[in-house]
Amino acid sequence: MADHYEVLGVARDASADDIKRAYRRLARELHPDVNPGADAAERFKLVTHAYDVLSDPDQRRRYDMGGDQSPFGGAGGAAGFGGFSDIFETFFGGGAGGPRGGRPRSRRERGQDALVRVDLELGDVVFGTHRDLEVDTAVLCETCQGSCCQPGTSEVTCDICHGTGNIQRTVRSLLGNVVTTQPCATCQGHGTTIPYPCATCQGQGRVRARRTVSVDIPAGVETGLRLQLPGSGEVGPAGGPNGDLYLEITVAPHEIFSRDGDDLLATLEVSMPDAILGTSATIQALDGGVELEVRPGVQSGDVLTIKGRGITPLRGSQRGDLRVGVHVVTPTRLDHKERALIEEFAKRTKAPAPQLAQFHQGLFAKLRDRFRNA
Repeated sequence: MADHYEVLGVARDASADDIKRAYRRLARELHPDVNPGADAAERFKLVTHAYDVLSDPDQRRRYDMGGDQSPFGGAGGAAGFGGFSDIFETFFGGGAGGPRGGRPRSRRERGQDALVRVDLELGDVVFGTHRDLEVDTAVLCETCQGSCCQPGTSEVTCDICHGTGNIQRTVRSLLGNVVTTQPCATCQGHGTTIPYPCATCQGQGRVRARRTVSVDIPAGVETGLRLQLPGSGEVGPAGGPNGDLYLEITVAPHEIFSRDGDDLLATLEVSMPDAILGTSATIQALDGGVELEVRPGVQSGDVLTIKGRGITPLRGSQRGDLRVGVHVVTPTRLDHKERALIEEFAKRTKAPAPQLAQFHQGLFAKLRDRFRNA
């Protein structure tokens, strides 16, 4: 029966910080993502349970009272008392060290979830897109089909626990002699052993491989959103059910358009004569050309709205709008004739003298305010 202090490799008078440091070191070494072996997985469970007991002052005190054979130890080594039902099972053969009722533990477990980053362009977000993703994951072993055994062989009943997956022991404690149940060390609680493990997967029932996952990404997604694909993650040990696959979306910035909810924002530069007289222009939206009418007398910061040319929402069908902010470009270089024409125009219009108005931090601040109020 494993002693929690020995499992963590610390002295019995170790401080809480010493116990925490020892656990973190072992957890990094034995975590299934770093060390996928079956032995490492079992040790990881023992280490985690030992830390759960020794990091709690009350549980540690009760454990110390019973020594290294304490019935208060819990799963993975000594039997545990999580309540009256656990005490009852410990006295009458259940025990918290293995599965309830003495049943052997199945080799088949659910696979881990996987996370894949998907990079999109803003144009992909308008209507949605399709992607074929290459995923490095665990797949079912084709040689043994998840049985973990070499073809032509099979599991055999453990001759130590006789297929129960558990070993009963009588230990002495403050309560007297107590019958405890713990997983069989020979079969690791499975009730069977594999005399001839599959050479392809080393008895794991799965192998690492690269596979293609076809995904339809809906419209309206945005950076940071995660899409869940149930059952598309890693296959579990011994051919267990697949975990889930999560797609983390990243949308690259666009050189012209930006996004405001389901609307698209852009800026249209208009010459001063066109702003005075009005004009029409064909602009290229993310889904093709669109005609835009600029009325005479348009001002910098005015917002022109084109309905239904924005982004299709994630949960909906009515597209947002394309909102275009106007920026009137004032000429900076005039020849003699052009300057004379402007001066004549100024005399004829008799424009009022310059006067103070509300302060704006440049065109973009003005556009921002107009966009918000559009």
